[in-house]
Amino acid sequence: MKRTIIKIDEEKCNGCGLCVQGCHEGALQLIDGKAVMVSDLYCDGLGACIGECPVNAIELEEREAEPYSEKAVMERIAPKGEHVILAHLRHLKEHGETTLVKQGLDYLKRHNISINLQELHPTPKLGCGCPGSMARELKPITKPMVTPCSGNSELRQWPVQLHLLNPQAGYFQKANVLLASDCSAFASGNFHERFLKGKILAIACPKLDHNTDSYVDKLRSMIDDAKIDTLTVLIMEVPCCGGLLQMALKARQLATRNLPIKNIILSVEGEVKSEEWM
Repeated sequence: MKRTIIKIDEEKCNGCGLCVQGCHEGALQLIDGKAVMVSDLYCDGLGACIGECPVNAIELEEREAEPYSEKAVMERIAPKGEHVILAHLRHLKEHGETTLVKQGLDYLKRHNISINLQELHPTPKLGCGCPGSMARELKPITKPMVTPCSGNSELRQWPVQLHLLNPQAGYFQKANVLLASDCSAFASGNFHERFLKGKILAIACPKLDHNTDSYVDKLRSMIDDAKIDTLTVLIMEVPCCGGLLQMALKARQLATRNLPIKNIILSVEGEVKSEEWM
C-alpha cells in the first residue's frame, strides 16, 4: 500500500545517530556509519526523527510500504523497558493516534507488562518536521452567538489536505468522511453546519493537485483499512470538479468493501444542485 514514510539521504547522513535515539519505534539503526530503515513495519510515518537530524538528511515521502504494525513495534520495544515504552506511547498520543495508543496498551495488558501510566501525558513537540502537518484530533469549541452569521467550527481533525492525510490515522477508523473540493467551503455559507458536522474532512483539487493516483490509493485505504462508514463527495458544478468523484468511485472499485458514496454538487452561488447516493 502507499503511505507516508521516512526517506534517508545517505549522502547527507553523517552517522551521528540522533535520529536512532529519536525513533522510539526502533525503525532506524546505524549500519556502516549510516542511518538505515530496518523495516517499514516499525515506521509510523509521523516524523519524530526528522527534528533530531542536524544535517536535514531525513524527509517524509509517500511510497509503497508495508502497513505500520503497532503489535510488531511493541514486540520490539517491550524488552527495552518502561522509559522506551512510555516515550513511544507519548509520541503516538501527541500525534492524535488514539487507536494506536489503545493497541499498545492492550498489548501491555495481554502480556502483563506494567508501566506507570500517570506519565502518559501529551506534551507539545514541534521539532518533528513541519508543525502545520502534525496530525491531531480537535475538540469542538462552542462560542456564544454574537451575530446572526457566527457559528461553531465542526472541524474534528488536522491536517485536512488529502496530500498530508494518513489514511490509517485513528480519527478515520469507522468514520463518516467528507471529501470536499477546495472551493466548496468558500461557495457554501453554511459549510460547517450543512456538510461537515459529524464527519472527518479531506480536501483536494483534481485540477491543480499533482499525483492524484496516490489520492485514489489513500481513499481505498480509508475504505479497506480504516473501514470508514460513508464517503460524501462535495464538488462544484464546474466540469473539472467531477474528477474528485471519479477518484472516489475508482477507489471503491479497487477496494474490497462496497462503501456507500454520496455525491453533492454545488452551484457557484453555493446552492445544492443535486444530491444522490451512488
